[in-house]
Amino acid sequence: MENLIPAESDAACREHVLWLYLLRNLLIGGIVLLVFISVYGLDIPLPQAPLFGTLCVFGASNWLTRLRLHFDAPVVEFELFLHFGWDILVISVLLYFTGGATNPIAWFFLLPLIIAATVLPQGYTWHLVMFATACYTVLIGNYVPLPAIQPAIAPEMMPGRVQAIMEHNHLELHAFGMWFGFVFSAGLVAYFVVEMAKTLRERDRKLARAREHALRNEQVISLGTLAAGAAHEMGTPLGTMAILLKEMEHDYDKAGQKDLRDKLKILRDQVDRCKQALSVMSASAGQMRAESGRKMQLSKYLDEVLNQWRSQRPETPLELDVHGVEPVPSIIAERTLTHALINILNNAAEVSSKYVGFRARWTANRLTLDISDNGPGIREDLLTVLGKQPVVTSKAQGLGVGLFLAHAAIERMDGSIEILPRLAQTGACVRIQLPIIPAETREH
Repeated sequence: MENLIPAESDAACREHVLWLYLLRNLLIGGIVLLVFISVYGLDIPLPQAPLFGTLCVFGASNWLTRLRLHFDAPVVEFELFLHFGWDILVISVLLYFTGGATNPIAWFFLLPLIIAATVLPQGYTWHLVMFATACYTVLIGNYVPLPAIQPAIAPEMMPGRVQAIMEHNHLELHAFGMWFGFVFSAGLVAYFVVEMAKTLRERDRKLARAREHALRNEQVISLGTLAAGAAHEMGTPLGTMAILLKEMEHDYDKAGQKDLRDKLKILRDQVDRCKQALSVMSASAGQMRAESGRKMQLSKYLDEVLNQWRSQRPETPLELDVHGVEPVPSIIAERTLTHALINILNNAAEVSSKYVGFRARWTANRLTLDISDNGPGIREDLLTVLGKQPVVTSKAQGLGVGLFLAHAAIERMDGSIEILPRLAQTGACVRIQLPIIPAETREH
């Protein structure tokens, strides 16, 4: 059956379960410490067997929770709801053997409710509130009473300043338990709940990015549809022009018409170039990545891209700087990626006909490309929107729809693109980062 659980939701729930696992460990350790101090430090005869038995069961269930995270089955919100319900039940059992609702640390009921309100929908939270309220109500009249003890904590075990406070204010055990509960709960809320809230905010940011990418993909599809339509509409007139140019070349095929024949040949070459570009545009519009991508050695792919670009702009000098680890990794050579890189090189050449820099650096799994120029740079009002949406720019800058499509193609391959100023120099630098495939090493 197809998995219908969103990956983002599963990842967030797994993160919450992990934090819950850590919180339980801290809670178990704190309760064990309190029992030891009460029994062996303050000589309070607590029922050790049921308390430690409950803690062992709680610890075993927490260990199973940790193992659960290693399985591929998705973690859903209902599972989180069951975890919180189990925590409330265990706290109820522990309080039953330690005074029930009269225990000064009965505030423990609030911990799972606070966390549940942070990470679960409102419906689940209200069910947990009703369950916790029922358990607390039962503990009001059903519990094992705490043994009778002195109203004050043993003074000889406390620092001198605390002893003075106790003697002056007659600090009772219940009041001290309430103080300890406040400090402990405040620390837990400040740390664990805040960390869980960070996870939720990160999920919201990912959802926002996903919506932005979906909108961009819709725009790309629209542009692809328009490109395919334009290619179809322009094919017939270009074909007619090609036929007429051939006839004119034949009609003026005389020795005295060499200059005219040369100009007609240039026109025919340009028409053929337009027809070839339209054929590629028509074939590429809407083409899926799996149909056009192929695995190729990175250095060969970069040479192929640069050779295609040089065939279009042979007059523009290129300063080349290529270096990386050996053996050379591979890359998925997509047609859309090639068009994106050539488009960015053309943009640089249009604003800087005397210099275009191409710097490539790669590690085993990451490629970084810097394409720079000596042009006037990018206007500040365009830096925030370039690549995110088609914009209207001047011909001198040569950026707009082309860079928008380049952004979409590169980000679709899990890459990134950004425009940087060139330090101490004029012009701009487009930095592209792409994932690559590590080279296979053979063991001898």
